[in-house]
Amino acid sequence: MLLLYHVVIVIGLLSGCGWAAPECNRNAEYCQDRAMHPDMQEPKQQQQQQQPRLAGEESNAYWRDQGVQFIKQKLSELPKQGRAKNIIMFLGDGMGVTTTSAARNLLGGEEQSLSFDHFPYTGLSKTYSVDLTVPDSACTATAYLCGVKGQEGTIGVNGAVPRGDCKTMMDESKHVDSIAKWAMEAGKWAGLVTTTRVTHASPAGVYAHIAERDWESDTDVTADCGEDSEVPDIAYQLIKGEVGSKLKLVLGGGRKNFVDKNLADWGKRSDGWNLIEEFQKLSPGNAYVTTAEELMALDVTKTERILGLFQHDHLLYHMQAVDQASDQPTLEQMTRKAIEFMSQNEEGYFLFIEGGRIDQAHHDNQARMALDETIEFSKAIAAARELTSEDDTLLVITADHSHAFTYSGYGYRGTDIFGKAPANGNDGIPHMILSYANGPSAERFYNAETKERVDPTTLITGHHEEAFPAGVPLDSETHGGDDVLVYASGPWSHLFTGVYEQSTIPHMMAYSACLGDGLTVCSGSQRT
Repeated sequence: MLLLYHVVIVIGLLSGCGWAAPECNRNAEYCQDRAMHPDMQEPKQQQQQQQPRLAGEESNAYWRDQGVQFIKQKLSELPKQGRAKNIIMFLGDGMGVTTTSAARNLLGGEEQSLSFDHFPYTGLSKTYSVDLTVPDSACTATAYLCGVKGQEGTIGVNGAVPRGDCKTMMDESKHVDSIAKWAMEAGKWAGLVTTTRVTHASPAGVYAHIAERDWESDTDVTADCGEDSEVPDIAYQLIKGEVGSKLKLVLGGGRKNFVDKNLADWGKRSDGWNLIEEFQKLSPGNAYVTTAEELMALDVTKTERILGLFQHDHLLYHMQAVDQASDQPTLEQMTRKAIEFMSQNEEGYFLFIEGGRIDQAHHDNQARMALDETIEFSKAIAAARELTSEDDTLLVITADHSHAFTYSGYGYRGTDIFGKAPANGNDGIPHMILSYANGPSAERFYNAETKERVDPTTLITGHHEEAFPAGVPLDSETHGGDDVLVYASGPWSHLFTGVYEQSTIPHMMAYSACLGDGLTVCSGSQRT
């Protein structure tokens, strides 16, 4: 009887949306299931005759042939077991499954594919940290680069170091090294590319050991630890640290953290250092570039190391850069130049490449820019695959975490992914196909005085910086705790199948290229 009551309530609510749900005369269980999966009809004036999205989709043969072709493709793919000379790790910051699924629509439809969708092997990594079920980009960087999980907000230290602990982080026995160091110890070059500040959480995982991700300059450290703490900030570690000072290539944003505020009006440091000049002084072969033109014009055969800082802060979002005719390089351009430069080393290289602003757009509920950044990320991966060989280069694509981002609403095939869902909500007001569980936009889409939702179609008009609806009001939208996909191609890429801890990823990369002191393809006890 209780089930029937709920069904009646649902049908009654739906009837106020401008259309009537069909009466259910079956048993209670059937009616409840029908209410969960209704035919969400559009208001009559908006109904359209839906045709097959692609020619042939209405037939059996179309889908059966796809299935057969996929099986044939898989049967033709043989695991590559040679030693990897090069490793390129691509990190889509905040790029959860809903992000990649929704982004395909920007390529012409949900049936399209991102460049890495075609990789032969996929798996799932569990992203929780030592202290939290939903992690941040700092502790996850420690996991997928150093092979050890830590606490939220910490980078390059193990789980015994609490966030913001100025004293405990100085204990080097609690430091953990990244695969970049393992690669350099094996004679390979190492470098990083990012669309964020090069001192931001994800890229810092390549070279830094720090108890607080926000300690990007000495000014930040002093504010939390005092003037005499001797804690080296992240920018300092990049230029003068054990690993950072040996990186062959660093491309991204964030030049403010390298220069004293008294030396430049955009500087942030307080210790008198100009670390950019320090980098240049280390060798006449060190190149410092600030624009796409300078970067692409570099003669890599005459360059010892490259530092490219293209903005004072993060790089502009791609859509902003186009709108403003910015002279910053795209992620694809940086990727191409990085591979051209790094490929000169006969021993090979490890390269970390981050599409970092997917995450930041999601934090502001800016779905258009998040998905556009995902497409730019995909372009960079396509370039890397074009420029390298599966025979000697392992490509690994993953995310550090997902977001509270929703792709729903029973939208019609071929309709605008940024548009409204076909049916209105129970309150008679439209809702969007894309939305968020929480975030800063929540207050824009809810009228607290009338206790009603604001019609989102009156606020979302097509500008790339506009926010999409969120449920719970927060200053910043949160990450998600769901597993994230890992895609791999090249030597030993078949290891990346299954479900595993995020901290397993660098161990598998190291295995393929005989890096570090763990189990590798070169060790004599592969099965023990």
